[in-house]
Amino acid sequence: MDTTLLLIICIVLLALAFDFINGFHDTANAIATSVSTRALSPRVAIVLAAAMNFLGALTFTGVAKTVSKDIVDPFTLQNGSLVVLAALLSAITWNLVTWYYGIPSSSSHALIGSIAGAAIASAGIHALNYQGFIKIIEALLISPFVALAIGFLMMTLFAAIFKNFSLGKTNRGFRYFQVFTAALQSYSHGTNDAQKAMGIITLALISGGFQTTTDIPMWVRVGAALAMGIGTSVGGWKIIKTVGGKIMKLQPVNGAAADLSSSLLIFTFTYLHLPVSTTHVISSSIMGVGAAKRVKGVKWGVARRIVITWIITLPISALLAALIYKIADLLF
Repeated sequence: MDTTLLLIICIVLLALAFDFINGFHDTANAIATSVSTRALSPRVAIVLAAAMNFLGALTFTGVAKTVSKDIVDPFTLQNGSLVVLAALLSAITWNLVTWYYGIPSSSSHALIGSIAGAAIASAGIHALNYQGFIKIIEALLISPFVALAIGFLMMTLFAAIFKNFSLGKTNRGFRYFQVFTAALQSYSHGTNDAQKAMGIITLALISGGFQTTTDIPMWVRVGAALAMGIGTSVGGWKIIKTVGGKIMKLQPVNGAAADLSSSLLIFTFTYLHLPVSTTHVISSSIMGVGAAKRVKGVKWGVARRIVITWIITLPISALLAALIYKIADLLF
């Protein structure tokens, strides 16, 4: 079998594995609030999230095209197949490490940092598509702060609207509403996160000479959607515990406000064809909701640990990918 074809097959399998891991790593964030407030049982939440992630993944391709062409130029990338292979191995390794320790780190940061690190190891700093790469980094950096603000405003609005209502009745009503917001959150997750694996498979196909456009093949879309849906069904209970309970004590009204805030923001960035970290967005929305309720009610120590992980993910994944690329280059 031709070496290039063998590499492409490995990349496709690893990309689907990345989406599978993303399913139980990041999707846990999407259903954490509804599970922690007992709006949904864990089993029902996971089935709902798996179905909505699958639908979301099939709906859009704009983010996938951005990943395939805006970090590096797939038509001029040197040793493109090895670059993508190293990036996937790096991102998967980091995701598994953070999942094992229950840290809600960003799969998006890990993947994008890994692509950049492997590309630089292959062809130097000029391998990056500066304009597109900076645009993506800006979206990743800005989105958590916007999510924090939207979460704060959403909770403030809910508090003003329902201030004269019985707390018990309000929470009971929002517990039902959370079924909708959890579904919306999972759908929005699929529209953005599943696109990243689609983009990296397309990048590999172009680099290997198997495709001449950045259009996302239907088999890639279906494969990535299925992988994420199946991964979601496995669940990510360690991360659900961190996001759903350790940042702040959630009630249904808080969970609904956080879900709605993060869903709206993820949809906005998906519409703009920009990848964001759903982990960042959801966690920041919860912090914003908590700050609107009571600043001291947010467990900022846990939040600080999450933020530190966000910061270190890009450089660590880039360095790890560069190391893996150098080893792979020697082997192939």
